[in-house]
Amino acid sequence: MIIIDGMADRELKAYKDKSKKTPLEIANIPNLDQMAKEGLCGLLDSLGIGKRAGSDTAILSILGYDPYDVYTGRGPLEVAGTKIKFKEDDICLRCNYATVNDDFVLLDRTAGHISEGTEYLEKTLNEIDLGVEFKLKNSAGYRCVLLLRDDDLSPSVEDATTEEGKKIEEIKPLDDDRGSIKTAKVLNEFIKKSYEILKDHPVNSKRKEEGKMPANIILPRGAGVIPRLENFYEKYGLRGAVVSGIGLVKGMGHLAGMDIIDVPEATGHIDSDFMAKGKAALDALKTHDFVLLHIEGTDEVSHDKNVKEKIMVLERVDEMIGYISRHVEDTLVTILADHTTSTDLGDHTADPAPIVLWNGDFITDKVREFTEREMYRGGLHRIRGMDVIPVILDQINKSKKFGS
Repeated sequence: MIIIDGMADRELKAYKDKSKKTPLEIANIPNLDQMAKEGLCGLLDSLGIGKRAGSDTAILSILGYDPYDVYTGRGPLEVAGTKIKFKEDDICLRCNYATVNDDFVLLDRTAGHISEGTEYLEKTLNEIDLGVEFKLKNSAGYRCVLLLRDDDLSPSVEDATTEEGKKIEEIKPLDDDRGSIKTAKVLNEFIKKSYEILKDHPVNSKRKEEGKMPANIILPRGAGVIPRLENFYEKYGLRGAVVSGIGLVKGMGHLAGMDIIDVPEATGHIDSDFMAKGKAALDALKTHDFVLLHIEGTDEVSHDKNVKEKIMVLERVDEMIGYISRHVEDTLVTILADHTTSTDLGDHTADPAPIVLWNGDFITDKVREFTEREMYRGGLHRIRGMDVIPVILDQINKSKKFGS
């Protein structure tokens, strides 16, 4: 299964002379187009028609874990993906290294997509005195996680804003519970102290000299406690592996008992080595029944509203897809986007996303291109995230019959 995060898009309002097309319709993606011609295609509504999904809830659903039952926030999934030792009651948050000005107005939610020097920032941040036990750990690029451990803490708190141009306001509790109030206070103290300790840090002084955005604040969000996921092997009888460059997907795999294949070159942005991921996935197929290969770069550039880079990433991913298609035998390949990310809006939408099953035992349909528009002609029609694994299991003859 290859999840190309945020690959799907809406018609672009204006892009040179090719408006009214999506990035998939503009990009040169011959390998994906060939798979669409030879495969069984359709559209995916991860949470159901008209429901806007985050990557976390979408991928949980695609893997067959009902997010309405198991989801406790994105933070715990990110924490699980960084190999921090956690306890059941720990409060877990995802965080960004970001850039603010002296008035605490957010200038860049990714600190210029920082990728170097963050190990020194992490070390300094863990020296902060918060009055509670905590651990901050880097994940990938500008991403990091925060774990809080103390009596009377609660995940019922607001997120810090990540909307550029807005002032960073204090995080508020979502209820009057003593634990929520305490957690909000701790987080606000951490944000304030992160700015104080990072604004003149040598790493940031160097970044400013080089004309780069300084990583001068930490913005936590997605608070929750660690969820319990049924073991993937026990659930489906498949030994699973995950190849991903981001903590979120690694965390899901870890909590589901899947093996995590680390690919150091994969940073989750446009500089990610997609071919290294593809080769790692092929290697994992030698010892696993199911491999989830996750590509983050398409979503990152969509949130940055960068159409040119989204097209470039799609074309580079297509090269990797072609390599995989030439090196698999007797293997069902499922390619999908977990959700649509509008490059015009810089955010997820509820529009359905493409899905194709290739190299399986099915009647092909009339789809001839791997685009959002063409997928409306697909034989799969529109399915939900929770339908994906059952369709796969049926194709590999591992589905269970209901009735006699």
